[in-house]
Amino acid sequence: MKKYSERKKITFMGAGSTIFARNILGDCMLSEPLKDAEIALYDIDSVRLKESKNLLDRTNGQVNNNRSKISAYLGVKERKEALRGSNFVVNAIQAGGYKPSTVIDFEIPKKYGLRQTIADTLGIGGIFRALRTIPVVLDFARDMEKCCPEAWFLNYVNPMAMITAGLLRGSEIKTVGLCHSWPGTDELLIEVLGMDKEVKNLKSKIAGINHQAWLLEMKDGEKDLYPEIYRRAKKYVADGRKNTKNKPRELVRLEIMLNFGYFVTESSEHNAEYTPWFIKKSHPELIKQYNIPIDEYLRRCASQIKGWKKESGNLMDDKSPHRRSHEYASYIMEAIQTNVPYKFGGNVMNDGIITNLPSKACVEVPCIADYNGINPVLVGDLPQQCAALNRTNINVQILTVEAALTRKKDFIYQAALLDPHTAAELTIDEIRNMCDDLIKAHGNYLPKYK
Repeated sequence: MKKYSERKKITFMGAGSTIFARNILGDCMLSEPLKDAEIALYDIDSVRLKESKNLLDRTNGQVNNNRSKISAYLGVKERKEALRGSNFVVNAIQAGGYKPSTVIDFEIPKKYGLRQTIADTLGIGGIFRALRTIPVVLDFARDMEKCCPEAWFLNYVNPMAMITAGLLRGSEIKTVGLCHSWPGTDELLIEVLGMDKEVKNLKSKIAGINHQAWLLEMKDGEKDLYPEIYRRAKKYVADGRKNTKNKPRELVRLEIMLNFGYFVTESSEHNAEYTPWFIKKSHPELIKQYNIPIDEYLRRCASQIKGWKKESGNLMDDKSPHRRSHEYASYIMEAIQTNVPYKFGGNVMNDGIITNLPSKACVEVPCIADYNGINPVLVGDLPQQCAALNRTNINVQILTVEAALTRKKDFIYQAALLDPHTAAELTIDEIRNMCDDLIKAHGNYLPKYK
């Protein structure tokens, strides 16, 4: 068996995300090159941090013969020690939490008549989530520059494009953004349209921006699947919009595909709020036609919080050992240590990778991890219509990052004014007043803007 002499340290920021921490770090325990890693758990919530430490100690014993040394670090005073000497830092924080911040992101816009579904990536909710999160992760970055300047920062936090761009533009640390929406999108598309049993050798090519990357190719071997996908999708969407019971899935994404030529990553509830066409006061019938779940993220959060006590108990009682997941993180760490290449979809700055998107955009493209680090693959031009739709989102992302880095309030207003859904629903005065209300409501969770 190959020996890996250099002991690694993995620090998990936001370790109170117990299930996600177990998945990522449990994966590392199942990777031979990472089994002996020192693991540092960091959070500002002592109760959740203890729960995660207990679960990971048990996982370490079950699958790793306790080979990993696991330590917990609480609060700002212990943050540098958590990061010191790290090779990899995984980020899973939620700045402001469900209460008060996420609730504020929904409730204040709702007073202005602006409805949202998830509000964590774009729209007014995505903007303000970025504004309160980027300063926090930049504090992490400042500590990393002193305590572990060569470490890779693996960001899993939304809004992915804005936070990753904020880190890459505002610090010297090595960063890549990782998202769940890319893997399995091609399989989901053919499954929804009933083609999964017919396709034997599915191949796809994907590039764009986070939550709006495009399936540029869909093939079964060398056969182009898109003609049959379009044919089925037209009937699926037409029938689905008329259906008043048992609404089919992914009507929004398929409608976008029928109009722009390509299927996008991330779900229909997300994409409904990235565009100006689906959530409209002037056409309330579209909400039912496309099965758009308004306030969906609030319901999910409330359900998770309500069920967590029972779920945490079940996790500790569960005797089945952890199985390695499809999350990218452990495979990236493994590839960097062993120099065995690993290909994945990563979020990086657009340094000429997608040639018809802005250079300040954070793009989601194929990347290869190995001993040299993480290197994106050249994509070239996207189809013009796809690049055009991406740019409507990128405009908001760039201006929000500019606001976070400069602390100038005008950039917040401009980001909100250019947001596709917000601009389609509200006037200039309403948007500016709403931003002021949000700034006031978030209070100390935001820095001071001038």
